[in-house]
Amino acid sequence: METPFIDKHYKLVTECKQGSKKACFELYRLYAKAMLNVAFRILNDMNEAEDVLQEAFVDAFNKLKDFRQETTFGLWLKQIVINKSINLLRKRRLEWVELENDQLENIAEAEENDDEDIQYRVVQVKEAMQQLPEGYRVVLSLYLLEGYDHEEIAQILSISENTSRTQFLRAKRKLNEVLKIKGVA
Repeated sequence: METPFIDKHYKLVTECKQGSKKACFELYRLYAKAMLNVAFRILNDMNEAEDVLQEAFVDAFNKLKDFRQETTFGLWLKQIVINKSINLLRKRRLEWVELENDQLENIAEAEENDDEDIQYRVVQVKEAMQQLPEGYRVVLSLYLLEGYDHEEIAQILSISENTSRTQFLRAKRKLNEVLKIKGVA
């Protein structure tokens, strides 16, 4: 049995497919804030995040006829926003740190140890994350905030899974350094 929330969104998507501008506006209203936050966490620039948001909705509405509702509209739109954000980072010529094989030892063990880190207040962590290099911030955001695993992050960013893991570990260490400087850690 479908929930009223899912039924409403399914109905809105169906109406959008039929050309209802009102339904498109309602979908925009329902998802814009969350998708702006996703883009901002990746890009760390509100103007660019707003541009990505607009482009993502334009693309989503233009490709809505291809959306078969095998997943929710929100998840489908979120993937568009993430891809557009990553593409914008690539345009900035973001260079990912590629690892040498000898640097890959004990990554899983180090990751387990880092999971026991102290809990920080959300606002302070977000502010500290904005100070991270883009590569670190993107992997950290995709992993911790968006819930992607390293295999998915590797596919999204066209990097190796080990690079994703290492960027994540380095991002956590750098985040800890920034928080210590701010007197939080």
